[in-house]
Amino acid sequence: MSTAKDKTRPVFPFTAIVGQEEMKLALILNVIDPKIGGVMIMGDRGTGKSTTIRAIADLLPEIEVVEDDLFNSHISDYDLMCDSVKKQIEQGQNLSTRFIKVPMIDLPLGATEDRVCGTIDIEKALTEGIKTFEPGLLAKANRGILYVDEVNLLDDHLVDILLDSAASGWNTVEREGISVRHPARFVLVGSGNPEEGELRPQLLDRFGMHAEIRTVKEPTLRVQIVEQRSKFDNDPYVCLQEYKGKQEKLKQCIIDAQKKLQNVTIDYDLRVKISEVCGTLDVDGLRGDIVTNRAAKAFAAYQNKDQVDINDIKKVITLCLRHRLRKDPLETIDSGSKVKQVIDNIFELDS
Repeated sequence: MSTAKDKTRPVFPFTAIVGQEEMKLALILNVIDPKIGGVMIMGDRGTGKSTTIRAIADLLPEIEVVEDDLFNSHISDYDLMCDSVKKQIEQGQNLSTRFIKVPMIDLPLGATEDRVCGTIDIEKALTEGIKTFEPGLLAKANRGILYVDEVNLLDDHLVDILLDSAASGWNTVEREGISVRHPARFVLVGSGNPEEGELRPQLLDRFGMHAEIRTVKEPTLRVQIVEQRSKFDNDPYVCLQEYKGKQEKLKQCIIDAQKKLQNVTIDYDLRVKISEVCGTLDVDGLRGDIVTNRAAKAFAAYQNKDQVDINDIKKVITLCLRHRLRKDPLETIDSGSKVKQVIDNIFELDS
């Protein structure tokens, strides 16, 4: 019943979204390389944050999963399959598979730790006396997107669990005599309004990218957005048909970039420049360096290039570093502008 519902529920097309290029780029790069570590989208209310995130999930190609598996296990990639599937493959069993849409899981603010991580199946324990694991949202999100709206209002310990799983790609559950470890490789996307409070710096640092969204001021663009939305609300299927060509083109572009990614290289000199920028900005830890390298490679693959150049780095480095700067209450300059200044200085000195 729910699958029929999902098929008939139209989603606003990603390519029809006007403006917000920074947010769209951050989402595309995370889809190309989920190891970037997710994206935090902060911005004014009513700027299409949730619409854009749901639209990117609908755009992605279907994935092949093992039939009747609770964790969306991959049939051949050991990093993306649960232990029971591994055992079956090692025993030489033939497993049937099916194709599903990329999972798009919403995490509600009131969710408990048990609901997120999974817990013991109480019903089975009481009726059959068997200890079995009931998977949580992290299991459902494996190989998909996990979206947390108003992430700045979510309990800190839950955010910590999400970020740990997103970084390691695994979720470990220790509950009432049950010990389960399952793959949880997903793109973590958080959104929020800065007026409602900030995330703690150490949690913010764990997000790979940070996109800032501003309300569009240009009157003609605002009219275009309103018309686009009205057209979709009046007849979504006509709107979807209109953008079908663009959607397919972008989908193919993402698939090609995913295939190309592992062959993209980045020169040693450019890696030194990235680390120089991070050092000059006094970024704590090495996450900034790692994420910028990954994002630059993903962007180069998206541009169908084999090698990263300076422009690729300039395009992504602000997204990767803006949220890692130490907050100075007396600082008048925006963190994004500060990153741009340092990049221009370092890369101009080089040229």
